[in-house]
Amino acid sequence: MSIASSSLSPHVDTASPIGVPGLAALVALVAGTVALGYTYGAAHGALFLIGGALGITLYHAAFGFTSAWRVFIAEGRGRGLRVQMILLALTVVLFFPFLASGTLFGNEVRGFVSPAGTGVIIGAFMFGVGMQLGGGCASGTLFTAGGGNARMLVTLFFFIVGSLLATIHFEWWTSLPSLPPTTLVSLGPVPGILLSLAIFGAIAALTVAVEKKRHGGLEKPEAAAREGFARYLRGPWPLVAGAIALAILNFATLALAGRPWGITSAFALWGAKGVQLIGIEPAFWGYWQAPANAKALSESVFADVTSVMDFGLIAGAMLAAALAGRFAPNFRIPLRSVLAAVVGGLLLGYGARIAYGCNIGAYFSGIASGSLHGYLWAVAAFAGNVLGVKLRPWFFMERATVRRIDG
Repeated sequence: MSIASSSLSPHVDTASPIGVPGLAALVALVAGTVALGYTYGAAHGALFLIGGALGITLYHAAFGFTSAWRVFIAEGRGRGLRVQMILLALTVVLFFPFLASGTLFGNEVRGFVSPAGTGVIIGAFMFGVGMQLGGGCASGTLFTAGGGNARMLVTLFFFIVGSLLATIHFEWWTSLPSLPPTTLVSLGPVPGILLSLAIFGAIAALTVAVEKKRHGGLEKPEAAAREGFARYLRGPWPLVAGAIALAILNFATLALAGRPWGITSAFALWGAKGVQLIGIEPAFWGYWQAPANAKALSESVFADVTSVMDFGLIAGAMLAAALAGRFAPNFRIPLRSVLAAVVGGLLLGYGARIAYGCNIGAYFSGIASGSLHGYLWAVAAFAGNVLGVKLRPWFFMERATVRRIDG
């Protein structure tokens, strides 16, 4: 997940108004919440609003999965990865007791627990390469696009295309060898939490050791451009504050939707709806014959919880960018950068579908559910990021350009 120059620049205009984009985003969030709540129920409207809050959080905290992994791989700086471990630790502590009982506030809940096998390994590796070429992950693509990054619109379009293509071959991928769905929650809430925290602690300790060996000490956060209420209204937020907010918002999603936060299943749905408009009928493909997928395909996209939260996330990021005075799309994109967005988007979309999720559905929510496939996804995706980092110089010719694109 990364921020582009058009959405986050070194210059901060503390006096800039919210502007037309910000007002439009605010109206969309309010009107959308009311309309969805009236049509599909209060929980549906609330989930749209939670999506907006996720977009604001991701943008203001510049919470980066892609950039954090790249900085660790290329430079040995691990602050971003350590904050991700804090995020996972908080969410596991919140999730496990209720996933073990199967209920939350009287409602049935379930985690994202999927088979761990060949499709996860290959798909997550593809996704990892795509993260570095596309310039973001699933959540990063949405919030940077919403924040005014024109290049990420290219990544998003081909993310959708890749997701749709994967649904054509999905049955074949699921037929490959895999372990059955397994979760640490089955050990019991307390043992599962303790084992999870031990894993996160070990990863954090490894990043500390690597960073100290390469740099002699740990990186310190940069001084904030704003303080107090203005900082939380207009950003930038401390990374840890972003992690806390994301954990709480994912827990709220679990409570209202009955399952954790996810993103990319909606992309496959959008792609399927799109090809229906040109006379192609995906309903006959195996993926779309699964009851839940068939139901989603037959209904409006606004009936789909994941789509609604994705729409809210985009609107929230647009509002955050406007509040920060940084919503200024730039459509002058170098050709190689466009090519990277195309290739990266296809890899992201295809990989996420066959791996049962992305950095949110498989890594964040999967590990928060204790799923073995989430841990396998993380290892394979990290390996893909290593290759992606090595490929980046071909697409992004100068180091200064890379930094400007990715914040």
